[in-house]
Amino acid sequence: MKNNMNWNFDNSYSRLSDAFKEHIEPIAVKNPELVLMNEDLVTELNLDFSKINKNELAALFTGNILPKGSNSIAQAYAGHQFGHFTMLGDGRAVLIGEHLTKNNKRYDIQFKGSGKTAFSRNGDGRAALGPMLREYIISEAMHHLNIPSTRSLAVAKTGEEIMRETPLQGAILTRVASSHIRVGTFQYVAARNKKDELEILLNYVIKRHYPELINSKNKALDLLNVLIDKQIDLVVNWMRVGFIHGVMNTDNMTISGETIDYGPCAFMDTYDPKTVFSSIDKVGRYAYCNQPAITKWNLSRFAECLIPLIDENEDKAIKSATELIETFGKKYEEKWLKMMRKKLGLLGEDNKDKFLIVDLLTWMHQNKVDYTNTFCHLMNIKIEKDGNYKDSNFQQWKKRWQERLEINENSPEKNMKLMRSVNPLVIPRNHKIEEALEAAEKDNFKSVNQLNEILKKPYSQQKNILKYQISSNLNENYQTFCGT
Repeated sequence: MKNNMNWNFDNSYSRLSDAFKEHIEPIAVKNPELVLMNEDLVTELNLDFSKINKNELAALFTGNILPKGSNSIAQAYAGHQFGHFTMLGDGRAVLIGEHLTKNNKRYDIQFKGSGKTAFSRNGDGRAALGPMLREYIISEAMHHLNIPSTRSLAVAKTGEEIMRETPLQGAILTRVASSHIRVGTFQYVAARNKKDELEILLNYVIKRHYPELINSKNKALDLLNVLIDKQIDLVVNWMRVGFIHGVMNTDNMTISGETIDYGPCAFMDTYDPKTVFSSIDKVGRYAYCNQPAITKWNLSRFAECLIPLIDENEDKAIKSATELIETFGKKYEEKWLKMMRKKLGLLGEDNKDKFLIVDLLTWMHQNKVDYTNTFCHLMNIKIEKDGNYKDSNFQQWKKRWQERLEINENSPEKNMKLMRSVNPLVIPRNHKIEEALEAAEKDNFKSVNQLNEILKKPYSQQKNILKYQISSNLNENYQTFCGT
């Protein structure tokens, strides 16, 4: 490619042995057209596309041409999907390389939907426009909600139809992550029973993500400990904003602690802990309230992979790993309580806080009120008709809350500042996403762009924000789909 555009590739993962990957080129597409580009992220990555034309950009973001220094691979991994173990791998994703920014931050640049790989099984390796736009909107919204997440650099149409239940427009998403290494990557290597490969992967992950553990006496155990904290922080963040991942398989849990894979995900409007949106989650395994338990389950699967590296004596290794996994419950509860205190602007701790929090959530559930907007109401931001909030039980609860606010050197300013830092005024509402995707199918990207703009500042009062804040009746029987 004539212009380097400041790409700075150093592809460390592709230097690992072929046990971990397959070298593969993206499959050329017929008629590439760039429909979304994330200018903020372009700047953060120190890239410069100012000197290349629209057609070249479209060719770049569909893999028809590859930047200098790239080295495209599909990564091997396995995973427990809805509890059942299977060997997987990047069936429709191609990692084109690792880009280093000026300040030496390393990012995977990956195409999603760029054609078959050795791991595609029966799939066509392609992706449809709707699901790729959904991932773009929601992953960027998560980033601006201050939740660790993969990011989206671009969406390009391929000019080809792909067959799902009906013919759909094909598209490719360019995804950016601090890496795409998953619990499932470890499961893949562990299933091969090659201890030396497991050790290579462990050392690689520590060098790339957790260099503070390089001199550790027991790297495997210490990595497990770090990951327990990372994943608890992540799921507590999801619970904070009412996010439901929808497909928390072990191959969708990253070792970096970023949210990955925005397939059937959605945000909860009406507060109900059992909320499930995913059409494939028939039993509610990945419902809102089950996310912490599933996180622990996934971490247990990760711990199993590390047993040979924790101790030569298997019984000792299992005992050490189990002890660590069993710290999950207490750690989660402490971090969740801390997060909920912030949502309610409570400074310090009081032994009645848990009751205060649970009583509010119970009232919200019984009265079918909007999760996000209830916290807005408590911050004196009026969004919807206040009918529910005049309820006498709520008023009694509010009185207890206000009494609690007055202890521990609190002040209305401090309390409001704390609440405003963690309670979004706007989230990606399901009906607004559907509206935007529907218009985009007809080649109108105005709604997608407006939605993306609003979601960049979720904690700020913005003009014309109200229509993005009102909850919808859509959720009564709303379903999301995987898109594969």
